[in-house]
Amino acid sequence: MSRPRRKKGRPVSGWLILDKPVGMGSTEAVSKVKWLLQAEKAGHAGTLDPLASGMLPIALGEATKTVPYVQDGAKVYRFTVAWGEERTTDDLEGAVTQRSDSRPDEAAIRALMPKYTGLIMQTPPQFSAVKIAGERAYDLARGGGTVEIPPREVEIGRFDLIGRDEDSALFEIECGKGTYVRSLARDMGRDLGCYGHVSTLRRTEVDPFTADDLITIEALVAASPRKDGEPDAGDLDFGAADALLVDTVAALDCLPQVALTDDGAQKVRLGNAIVLRGRDAPLDAEEACATARGRLVAIGAIEAGMFKPKRVFAG
Repeated sequence: MSRPRRKKGRPVSGWLILDKPVGMGSTEAVSKVKWLLQAEKAGHAGTLDPLASGMLPIALGEATKTVPYVQDGAKVYRFTVAWGEERTTDDLEGAVTQRSDSRPDEAAIRALMPKYTGLIMQTPPQFSAVKIAGERAYDLARGGGTVEIPPREVEIGRFDLIGRDEDSALFEIECGKGTYVRSLARDMGRDLGCYGHVSTLRRTEVDPFTADDLITIEALVAASPRKDGEPDAGDLDFGAADALLVDTVAALDCLPQVALTDDGAQKVRLGNAIVLRGRDAPLDAEEACATARGRLVAIGAIEAGMFKPKRVFAG
């Protein structure tokens, strides 16, 4: 009879809100954070291309169960569109496919922006992670073919022009899940008759996290007891590194909150429903977050004055 595999790493849980540098891929960033924190499990909420920088929320341990809530949150991007060229990847990495000597003035740019505000239909880039017949679009595009990607609805809640010069413009948007900034640059360039691509891109916020939560890879390396090229010696002290984490429950600010007693928390962790008492108890909700002493206990539903757990978290 085979023995169950021992899990490698620590059962550390929480969110590390990484300020991802340019040149590092999202998967590489998750692997680095996982190694530095010696975590059993890690994942991220929303890919950032290697040429992009900024906020990459990385979930550790039990926090990986809350990734969908962060992925659905609003995001803020600041980006530069370079006019005069369209590229295969809609950013600096790709080959030039179209050129123009035309350049838009500020009035033309501002007149176009309302078209890209609110609910819009957007076609993702050829080089994107969108699945077409079970395959990633970028894998198909690398094969040399043109990928037919259907447009889809996305939401841009805010669209600001921050600055411009003759050859480029700096924008900031707040948008919903699935929005491609590269597609926005491509489509605006076509509408303005000058072509365009993203030359710089930084994600500054992913709801509910803010710039105050950002941790650089250098700060995490300095706080971690694990060092490249050095063997781990005995029990390492991860106190300084763990102090950089945001508590798992922060990802669930979007849900109604239920505060439990210690006794109630124990019952919920065993999968039992409990009666919610008090006039401040939340009303019926398809999803709610239950906590005890500020720590996440469960995600569940509130029905007929009872909290019914659906997903329980370790204490």
